[in-house]
Amino acid sequence: MFDDLDEVVLVRHAMPVLQPEIPAVDWELDEQGRAAARAFSGTLPDSAYLVSSTEPKAMQTLQEMASGRTVVPEDGFREVHQPIRWCDNYHDLARAYLDGVVPDGWETHEDLVARFNTAVARHAAAARAQGQTLIIGTHGLAATVWLAQHLPLEPTPTDFWAAIGLPDVIDVDFAGKQARRRQIS
Repeated sequence: MFDDLDEVVLVRHAMPVLQPEIPAVDWELDEQGRAAARAFSGTLPDSAYLVSSTEPKAMQTLQEMASGRTVVPEDGFREVHQPIRWCDNYHDLARAYLDGVVPDGWETHEDLVARFNTAVARHAAAARAQGQTLIIGTHGLAATVWLAQHLPLEPTPTDFWAAIGLPDVIDVDFAGKQARRRQIS
């Protein structure tokens, strides 16, 4: 699908303030989350096309990393659509989802991959036209499901997802068929 896209950089959001009374799609970063995101600011190239999920935690993370550069909002990079309610066993449901079980009310893998692919194609074209690296601010579960459709994630997608930090930067090399977490110094 991405014959002309050799690489992309995925940014997983920093840890938001967990507020059970507010839907997770509306969670924001506190100063600690913003500081964690700023720790990665030197890892992004100057010539970058920055686009992010419209969820506040993802947008705020990429804005902090981008040091004032423009970040384009994109609904296609939002987290897996799921019921809007607090869930004490979220990690169990997420692991089951990654293993192919779609909990009641959750977006199918096919629908998630289709919307993510559409958004990647649109913004990859814009980045390419400007001679910039495509950097996508997104979420761990959505990014993992999308990546697993395009690359082998070793040892498993579930293990890959569990290892992603809050925040984290993942370099995706389509030509080399690999995704690597970026180390910060």
